[in-house]
Amino acid sequence: MQTVNLVEAKAHLSRLVDLAKDGESVCILRRGKVVAQLVKAEPVRKPIAVSALRLLTNAMTPQKESAAETVRAMRDEARY
Repeated sequence: MQTVNLVEAKAHLSRLVDLAKDGESVCILRRGKVVAQLVKAEPVRKPIAVSALRLLTNAMTPQKESAAETVRAMRDEARY
């Protein structure tokens, strides 16, 4: 764990964020006391409810034309 003063943290924030991103925690001190800590952020992933997704897609009406044809029609309408 690395410790830095607040003034140094302000001057070298990008470097300290890179250290935290690489897994090293960084403590920021103000007047010799720890006031903040930079640590690697873990992404929060919500679990997918497959049954709810299946219910939603089963309730949808099928498209009459393919997605490619729909996009092509929208693109052609936007032309002058």
